[in-house]
Amino acid sequence: MLKPGPDHPIDLEPVKKRWRAYFNGHVIADTDDALLLREANYPPVVYFPRQDVAMEYMSRTERQTHCPYKGDAAYYTILMDGEFAENAVWTYEQPFDGMEPIAERLAFYTDRVEVYEVDDEAVNPRPHRQDVDEVVQHTDAGDGASQREHWAPNVETPGREEGGVR
Repeated sequence: MLKPGPDHPIDLEPVKKRWRAYFNGHVIADTDDALLLREANYPPVVYFPRQDVAMEYMSRTERQTHCPYKGDAAYYTILMDGEFAENAVWTYEQPFDGMEPIAERLAFYTDRVEVYEVDDEAVNPRPHRQDVDEVVQHTDAGDGASQREHWAPNVETPGREEGGVR
């Protein structure tokens, strides 16, 4: 077991944005709890929590590799809609000391699975708290009273000649 240091740095950081993994026309992982691992001169790797990955499309393989810094890696093959990516996913189930945050997380080979950052606000638009508060203040609680005056109607009531209420 080797320890990361100046000659071989390894940094783990939680990412602030949502990340997805995409394979064969399907999102197979979607999380707002990803970890980014930067190791020496290698490209950064996104690790997804296992619970945010569609494990029903994964099958464990016999392949294992050893990293002197992280431990033993196990692999999965993805099978979806008749397409497969053999050993395209890896995981460190019992990583070495200092690498515990990647335990039970999965990473994807980006030459076989597209891994990308997502603008969460564009994917999951949510009203801002201020907008919700304003709506609540104009809502009738059932007793005819509200915290603010009711909004003016935004449609006209049809007249009798247009068929209106009889």
